[in-house]
Amino acid sequence: MRRRFFPALITHKSWEGFRFAGHEIRITEATDCYGAVVWPSALVLCYFLETNSKQYNLVDKNVIEIGAGTGLVSIVASLLGALVTVTDLPELLGNLQHNVLQNTKLKCKHQPCVKELSWGIDLEKNFPRSSCHFDYIMAADVVYHHPFLDELLLTFDHLCKNDTVILWAMKFRLDKENQFVDRFQTLFDLEVISNFPSLNITLYKAMRKGRMKARPSKPMV
Repeated sequence: MRRRFFPALITHKSWEGFRFAGHEIRITEATDCYGAVVWPSALVLCYFLETNSKQYNLVDKNVIEIGAGTGLVSIVASLLGALVTVTDLPELLGNLQHNVLQNTKLKCKHQPCVKELSWGIDLEKNFPRSSCHFDYIMAADVVYHHPFLDELLLTFDHLCKNDTVILWAMKFRLDKENQFVDRFQTLFDLEVISNFPSLNITLYKAMRKGRMKARPSKPMV
């Protein structure tokens, strides 16, 4: 993985270059919006997907990313062969669609689908339980700086089937991150699969209670 920063002529926008899954990826950001910036947790999750592609084989798997932001995680999952539904708030979809399209068109086995998802709102209407089945739910830094933790937990609960695997990268900053993890564990078994102490980021694997066997975590630097 290589990271480069390129300032744009327009002061509130920039783009960054990455390399994952054998592809150069160019991500447009808007620095005045939390949801349109590539955060370190997204890089951690992308790195994990790339370096653990045998154990977590995404080829032909149905994947949904919640709070996709710039779309980097979804783009990498798509390049690794997944059928990806990329979601975020309606005001972020324009930049998200731009990033996804320019980095995946004619490069992926399955073209990803960008879709609106406001946590906790119209979940059954837009993602009916009877027809939506996701092998993986992916999330990076979805807890920080918002008051919608109840809605976030409800969204995880709605989208997760008995055999769905959640891959969730989180940077710990405030007490509410710990509190949300505690609440999350009332519904899901949670396993630490990687730690990045220098970044204060933890990567979790989760499944519905009783569906997963725990194993030792893998420390990272």
